[in-house]
Amino acid sequence: MEYSFDKAFDLNGEVVLITGGAAGIGKCMAELFAERGATLVLVDRNEEVYVTARALGSQHLAWVGDVADEASVQSIVADSVDRLGRIDILLNNAGVGPLAKAEETSAELWDITMAVNLRGPFLYAREVGKQMIKQGGGRIVNMASQAALVALDGHLAYCASKAGVLGMTRVLAMEWGPLGIGVNAISPTVVETKMGAQGSWSGEVGEAFKKKIPTGRFAQPEEIALAALYLTSGAAGMINGANLVVDGGYTAT
Repeated sequence: MEYSFDKAFDLNGEVVLITGGAAGIGKCMAELFAERGATLVLVDRNEEVYVTARALGSQHLAWVGDVADEASVQSIVADSVDRLGRIDILLNNAGVGPLAKAEETSAELWDITMAVNLRGPFLYAREVGKQMIKQGGGRIVNMASQAALVALDGHLAYCASKAGVLGMTRVLAMEWGPLGIGVNAISPTVVETKMGAQGSWSGEVGEAFKKKIPTGRFAQPEEIALAALYLTSGAAGMINGANLVVDGGYTAT
């Protein structure tokens, strides 16, 4: 086993596909993985994804697509493999978080949440997983949430979708581990992004919630990106089917 830090975290020659790669956590992931030498495939529904990829280097690919659209997912994965030859790491990062009280949750809100947060990761894991099986290995990280572990007010659809991500992660880890594919999840607390701390968790609501977190603050997107780097690095070869909770101790209390 190689114990050199530099070699364990060296991603030169690796191809990394990141969903939700235009901004927020996904953009931080893109910047960090590119810094470590990876070639990126960035996917987002926002055309800003082209700007993000271009800023990191001409070798990186960018696609605009709906993660819940099966044909789009299949096309993006196939075209990326055609152009780059392989996909070594998948970061299922794209997500939405519309909130509503349980009795006010519409079927439309439920369906949209499940489509992006659960169907999307399933489709990308399945399609990229097929390629990884052909290659003889790979690493997948699915973004879950502390909401997968505890109840949060107004988060019925979101909590259910993220709990589903954890269930999916465990099954994929069990089935694909023998094939050289490690599958893990990350469960952050609120993250300082437009969707998180700058959105529904801003103002008095956010300040009140911080008091429930032992560290007294929300997470930074860079911290989540670094967690993903660890789980996909050579240092984490025996970590499979795990859920790395990055919540400042919130779910421990």
